[in-house]
Amino acid sequence: MGLLAAIRFLTIIPVRGGDAPPGKAAAFFPLVGAMLGAAGAGIYVLASRAFPGSVAALATVAFWVVISGVLHEDGLADVADAVRAGRSRDRMLAILKDSRIGTYGAIAVLLSVLARWQALEFLATPRVFEVLIASQAVPRAAIVAMAWSSRPVGSGMGAALASTLGTPAALVAITQGAAAALLCGWRPGLILIAGSVLVVQALRGWFYQRLGGVNGDCLGFTEQVLEIFVLVMFTCGSCRW
Repeated sequence: MGLLAAIRFLTIIPVRGGDAPPGKAAAFFPLVGAMLGAAGAGIYVLASRAFPGSVAALATVAFWVVISGVLHEDGLADVADAVRAGRSRDRMLAILKDSRIGTYGAIAVLLSVLARWQALEFLATPRVFEVLIASQAVPRAAIVAMAWSSRPVGSGMGAALASTLGTPAALVAITQGAAAALLCGWRPGLILIAGSVLVVQALRGWFYQRLGGVNGDCLGFTEQVLEIFVLVMFTCGSCRW
């Protein structure tokens, strides 16, 4: 039931059941991410046989965006619109509740898609399946870790996730994320784990300073940043991963 709930929460795939609270489903978030990564890798490899690499990369990113129901991109856009210097905390929280996307949010989503598209096109590693699995599993493990270790703000989905997320489920998710990172090799895997920890800590501090805590949009923002981080890391041709 937890896995079905995670699929229902993170994707647009219609599943029966899956009525577990988000905190229970969170134990399976990285597993669902790994499935999406593997599916994306299949699309990338198959498309590369018929089309240029740029088209294959774009098709893969488009698949991830569509299959997730733009869940994480929506969080990225909302935070980009809301969290700006000079605004009061109440004003930022009000903007986060607004379903409309402003100029900053639209540009943030555009840059995210471009970054992932170009990173995929210029991957400098033969471990395509492993990297793409990690690119989807590690960020989802990180958002579970952030929700587990952070003070929630507001009363939306982020608060619902944090309030129902127990330590066992969080540790299971974190372990899955670490395992997905290590699929890429022990050295890049350790760098991915360390980098993810630093990103989560830095973003959590920023969210605390600006918003007083973390909400669902903050988790989506974090997922996007880490997805870009994982993919861009493997474009480094001088690194022997």
